[in-house]
Amino acid sequence: MKLYTKTGDDGGTGLFDGSRVRKDDLRVEAYGTIDELNAWIGLTICAIGQAAEREKFDDLHMRLTQVQAELFTLGAELATPAAAAQAKKIPHVAPEQSHRLEQWIDEAAAAASPLKTFVLPGGSPLAAHLHLCRTVSRRAERRVVTLAGQTPINPEIIIYLNRLSDLFFAWARMANHFVGVADVPWNP
Repeated sequence: MKLYTKTGDDGGTGLFDGSRVRKDDLRVEAYGTIDELNAWIGLTICAIGQAAEREKFDDLHMRLTQVQAELFTLGAELATPAAAAQAKKIPHVAPEQSHRLEQWIDEAAAAASPLKTFVLPGGSPLAAHLHLCRTVSRRAERRVVTLAGQTPINPEIIIYLNRLSDLFFAWARMANHFVGVADVPWNP
């Protein structure tokens, strides 16, 4: 199978239901940002392999991999219009997934020192990668909110992305704590 199809040479792309839209369509922008987030998570997983005391991050590695799989499914849901017959066949984001993210947030927050000030992205390289994932997650959430203003989407997607960005923040702080690097405080 060839990697190029030439079907997008006119600036269009196909959705899962076979319909075609412009590549700058809000739906494509939303699931494209999810794809970008997934790539940043992949880079973050690579950073775990280079982290000091990387064995402390085995759970984080496993959880990031799980989030990647969930984001791939979430992207498929966004790439399928709700009215399409295929929409029933695509797995959907469920409340249980957001609840699990909340549990992970609580665990990560408990592992780090109490938050007393705003923090800037940074500290350790791994924390900086996680902060970058947080910002891309926030952008993905904004894109999905914009899409939801024009067409019906599963509201659980927005909730999941909102929790996910909080989780990346908690994981960044945990990563700094695990390697003994202080968070970078914001000093206005």
